[in-house]
Amino acid sequence: MGCGRVGASLAEAMERRGHTVSVIDRDPTAFKRLSPEFAGTTTVGMGFDREVLTRAGIEKADAFAAVSSGDNSNIVAARVARETFGVARVVARIYDARRAQVYARLGIPTVATVPWTTERFVAELDDDVDTVAWRDPSGSVDLIELDIDESWIGTSVAKFAEETGCHVVFLNRLGRPILPEPRTALQDDDIVYVAVRSADRAAVRATAGAPRPIHD
Repeated sequence: MGCGRVGASLAEAMERRGHTVSVIDRDPTAFKRLSPEFAGTTTVGMGFDREVLTRAGIEKADAFAAVSSGDNSNIVAARVARETFGVARVVARIYDARRAQVYARLGIPTVATVPWTTERFVAELDDDVDTVAWRDPSGSVDLIELDIDESWIGTSVAKFAEETGCHVVFLNRLGRPILPEPRTALQDDDIVYVAVRSADRAAVRATAGAPRPIHD
């Protein structure tokens, strides 16, 4: 639902991945954003209207994305898709981060556009700020990039996670993403991305950035 720039881009991206896509928008001119090669269907109407959703094929849908410009429309449509039509995978675009937390508790994944975009700009503009690459809508878990002290080089990912209190998600090694195994050893110039509880973020950064304690 929603054929703005994000919706049109998402529709075409999903189609390139081999999916059959149906797009809903209340403005028929919005579909002009879709490329001439788009092979999916388009439906004019309000994306939270049950009749409109039915015409768009919601009863056969495996997934539903609400990406209009309105938070209320997105969350209502997402709930109708989930609760009325039983769509298994539903996600809603949300501008208000406080609402995103509420809807996450209802079991509806959200993408909080403004906070996420702000964090990305801050990360690029200010190296000294404790930035977050991703935060779950409840605000309790963060994905962050860690600067590690050279004394951690050679330490296994499992041991590093145990001693710093984080979960290593992936490494960027010479520009190449690596999904590490527990025995994978940290190497010089690795960029380490970890998941941490938000409340523990500062402590994890401090531990990782300090010399590793000497162990027998």
